[in-house]
Formats: sequence, structure tokens, C-alpha cells
Amino acid sequence: MNKEQAEKRIDELSKNLMKHNYHYYILNEPLISDYAYDEMMHELIKLESEFPEFLRPDSPSQRVGGNASSSFEKVEHRVQMASLQDVFSFEEVESFVKRCKEQLSEPKFIVEPKIDGLSVSLEYENGIFTRGSTRGDGFVGEDVTMNLKTIHTVPLQIENAPSYLEVRGEVYMSRKSFEKLSLQQEENEEVPFKNPRNAASGSLRQKDASITAKRRLDILIFNIQQIEGTELLFHKSSIDYLKTLGFETVSQSEPLDDIDQIISEIKRIGEERSSYAYDIDGVVVKVDSFAQREELGATTKTPKWAVAYKFPPEEKETTLKDIEVSVGRTGVITPVAVFDPVHLAGTDVERASLHNQDFITEKEICIGDTIIVRKAGEIIPEVVRAVRHCDGAVPYLLPEICPVCGTKAERDEQEAAIRCPNPDCPAQVMKRMIHFASKDAMNIEGLGPQNLAALHEAGLVNSVADLYTLKKQDLLQLERFGDKSAENLIASIEKSKSNSLDRIIFGLGIRNIGGRAAKLLCEAFPSIEKLMNADLHDIEQIDGFGSIMAESVVSAFKEHHMRELVSRLCEYGLTQEYETVSTVDNRFEGKTFVLTGTLSSLKRSEAKELIEKYGGKVSGSVSKKTYCVIAGEDAGSKLDKAIAIGVPVLSEKEFIEQIK
Repeated sequence: MNKEQAEKRIDELSKNLMKHNYHYYILNEPLISDYAYDEMMHELIKLESEFPEFLRPDSPSQRVGGNASSSFEKVEHRVQMASLQDVFSFEEVESFVKRCKEQLSEPKFIVEPKIDGLSVSLEYENGIFTRGSTRGDGFVGEDVTMNLKTIHTVPLQIENAPSYLEVRGEVYMSRKSFEKLSLQQEENEEVPFKNPRNAASGSLRQKDASITAKRRLDILIFNIQQIEGTELLFHKSSIDYLKTLGFETVSQSEPLDDIDQIISEIKRIGEERSSYAYDIDGVVVKVDSFAQREELGATTKTPKWAVAYKFPPEEKETTLKDIEVSVGRTGVITPVAVFDPVHLAGTDVERASLHNQDFITEKEICIGDTIIVRKAGEIIPEVVRAVRHCDGAVPYLLPEICPVCGTKAERDEQEAAIRCPNPDCPAQVMKRMIHFASKDAMNIEGLGPQNLAALHEAGLVNSVADLYTLKKQDLLQLERFGDKSAENLIASIEKSKSNSLDRIIFGLGIRNIGGRAAKLLCEAFPSIEKLMNADLHDIEQIDGFGSIMAESVVSAFKEHHMRELVSRLCEYGLTQEYETVSTVDNRFEGKTFVLTGTLSSLKRSEAKELIEKYGGKVSGSVSKKTYCVIAGEDAGSKLDKAIAIGVPVLSEKEFIEQIK
């Protein structure tokens, strides 16, 4: 490559990387895979080293990546939060180790998994967590202290602490939490995050910390940035020290000095990557001795004492056998690819969403194609591209009529979606009822999809309002119900009438309105009547609402079937006014309670409200992260588990005394 070609290619790579930096770090909407991005950066660095005259001060290679968002206060890092040099082969790892051995006396190396999350700094003064910030560009980040406090593995106070401590860690979303969030987003017909890393970043940088808390983020610490009052000489011993302070830390190897041992450890981590609870996108190899790190130094962008070996994404070819379509609760017709099973990231997959017609057209997908499939974030199967068309292949087009009710479909230009506009479409009716009865909406126990389907097929319910007309004898006509189960379901339906108004609004399944948005609506318009009559301008004034969300609300309440449904629900006695829970103080902030057994002087709902008034929250299951279990009479397995794992237990009387 001559100088002219090199200059042109460097300019092209720089512009592309700047664009992808912005989409990845600021918008949380990556346009390409991390691996593709890393390859581009690797090529740029290589060209700039070969043609240093074209290295510009503003080159993406000279920056760690990302800018501080204007949404948060800026934080200047006293110690740079540098990124690592990426390598893509064992030969490059060997070259790094060899270079270190040439410059140092008998260096040892630590090998640890590289978590695919969001890098943050935690600062402690005399053992108290005082500030948390994102990496940003390595020199200036964002203050996300309140959001980090919602992560249970961030200690708010540490005992026997040095006078000052700054640690660096990786905030991540576990695969289990990501799957749950993706299902919720799909049910609400929201645009899902592409992978756990993106979900973690988007969740941590929420203006509203309560949204962050619901996303179940976690953190692992992997480095000490600064420390005063204690002297540490090695990375391995520093991580062991952090464990004694109560931090969750990244797993590491023992100190290694042989390249074969290092490569073997990298391979082991790679083979076991699907067994981790979180995503890893590579392995870090770093010098153990802090003195030797100082000796090696750093470039303006990366330390010379560590490298990150990056895993290539696992992709496999398969044959697209069919494209099936389903109709969601708001009428969106979604295409799903059905292909010959392939084994990816530890499981067999044979289906993947194709999102919409635009996606299919862009990828030129035809039934019978040979396609490339991978798992986004090693969790959600996705079709990457078509590599070969079969003979006579015809571009796939979504049906022009609803496959369930036969109504002519309509194109929604705003969302690139094709919809069935018929609100009485059986598929939509069924999905709306499932959503209405779900745990996050009306939480009607015993009314899962199978029972709802049985009631619907028997002609007993054709709308969520019909649920409130059911009698015990209606249920006994069906084989699925006995005397006790019928009684329990009727009682659960009756109990749901007293749910707060925001749960009802969320249960109505209005497009673009999730649980948090429903609560904000009810806080602004604290009755169903006021909300139904609110105009577009007033709704747009709600903090966190945009024009699309506001238009969705106004449009929904203009529809005849929605107004009729709300009228029936009010007629059957469902809550019509919104009661706010005001916080008295924050003594229970960050603490999770579990209620079990029968409380004598408080209803469950009253106990929950009390806990929330003092900044706490209530969970339905006991874990090591549970702050306390409040046990009433006839407490069962939750009490047993609390005792077994050492979670504190309070009686109802002791809890009330704490409140006093």
C-alpha cells in the first residue's frame, strides 16, 4: 500500500470508527458487532504505525472511546481509565509475553476473563461509597453514583477500609436478566436491546435510578486505581485484598510465567465461556507486579503491561426452511425464521426473529436460502445474512392480510412495522388478555396462557372485562378446573380489582407504555377520567415522555373499543383513582424485604406500602441479597430458606418496632 492509499484508508477508517463510537457509547445502538469494530480499530492502529505521518491527534486510536453524556455531571478521572490493546491470535499473545520478558526480570502474568459490560470507577472515603462514574473517554466520565447504588454488589460501606480507595469494575447484565428483559420488551412491543452489554449500558445511564434498579445489574471489580493507607505490590494480592473488603471480583489464574500455561488458560476460559452467568468477549493477560507495570509504562491510549485477547463470534451456516408470522397484542405482524437446528453457545437453536419487512428486504432473505446464524450477546439467536440463494429463490414479502383474522394489514411507517388494524382479531385479543393477567400488570394468579386459552375457546372470555363476569360454576364446566382451583381463580380475579391504577393502565397494553410510563401517567393524571381526557400537549410535558409515547396514549383513548373497555372495567369496580406512596425517609434505601406467612395486624399490601414509604422494596423470593424476611404465622419455605442461608428474620411486631 502506497502513501496515498494509506492516507485515504486511514481517513475512511477514522470516520467510520467515530460514527460507530457515537452509536455504541452515546446512543447505545451499535450498528456493527464488537468483533467487526475491533478489527477496524486493529487495522487503523497498524496503518498508523506504518505511516506515522498520517497519525492525527483526534484519531479514534488515540482515545479510549466514548464521550461524557450531557445527561450527567462530568467527572475528571485522576487516574486515567485506559483501555487495553486488543490482540486476535495466540501469536500476538506470545509476542506480548516475549516483549515483557525481554524488558523485565522474571515477570509473572495473571489471566482473567474479560467481561463484556460497562467500565466504571467506585470511590470510597474512609470506607463510605462517595462517588461512582463511567469511563467516558478515559479522562472524563459521567457521575452515575445514584444508579450504581441500586446494584447490590456495590458495597455502600466497607469495614477496615483504607482512608481512600478507588476501584475499577465492570457493570454487566447477567444472561438470565437479559433474557427476562428481552421477553418483557417483546411483550410490550418495545425495541429490545441487542445484547447484555448494550442493556447494561442503557440501564446504568438512566436518569431515573428506579429504572436502573429494576434491570438487575451486577458488577465485578478487576483493578485498584488508587489507594491511600495500604501498600500493595501485586495484582493477585490486591484482588484478594478487595475480596476481604466485600467486593465481588473477577476470577483470576494463579501467577504464570510460561507461555504454554498462559495459552492453555486462555483456551480453558474460551471453552467454558458458555457456563459463565455473564458474557465475556475475551481474556485479559496482565503483568502481576505493580513495580514492573510502572517499569513498562503506557502509550497515550493503552498500558504496555496488558493485552486483551478477543474471541471471534461463533457463527454457523444453516438452511432457512420457512418463515412463520405471528400477531402481537397491538397487531404487529412479526416474521420468524425457522431453520435446520444448529448448536450455538451451548444450546441448539432453530428459530430467530426477522423483525420486520425492512430487515428481510435489506438482507435479501428468501425461503430456502443458506443463512448465517449467531447468538446476539450469546443469548438471542439472530440471522446475520444470507450467503446463498437456492434455485428459483423469491424475495419474501409479509402477507398483505392478517394471517389470523383476514383483515387487510397496514404499514406503520413510524416503527417499520406491518399491523393488523382489527382490535377484535383473536390473536390480539388473546395476547392482550395474557398481558393483562401477567405478574407485572394485574398479577392474577392461576390465569396463565393455558387457562386463558381454555376460557377463550369455551367462549367465556373475549375481552379482559369478561374476566370480571366469571362465576365459579362457569369454570367448573371446564376439565382444567376443580372446586378449589375455581374458587382460587375467582378470588384472585376479585382481588385484582383493588390493584393500583398504574397497574391497570399498564395492563391495557397501550403501545409504547411500559410499567414505569404508566406510573408517570398516573402521577400526572391521578384518575382514569383525567387521563382519558388529557390532551397531547399536557402528556408531552411529563418528564421522560416524548411525542411518540404521548401520541400512543391519546390515540388509544380515542379508540371506541378502548373507551368501552375502560367503562366496563370501572363498572365492575376496578380502581379509578391513583394514590401516591410518599417516602417518609430513606432508612431502607437499597434494601430488599420478603414477606411470608400470615400477618396479624397488617395486610400484605399495607406492609409493602410501609416498606416503600421508607425507601425499601419487596421481593417474592429469598436470596443472599435479601436484607430481611418478615415472618408471620404459618411461614413456610421462604422462612426455612432465610434461616438456611443466614438472612435476618423479623417478626411482624419487631418490624413495626423498627418503623417506630
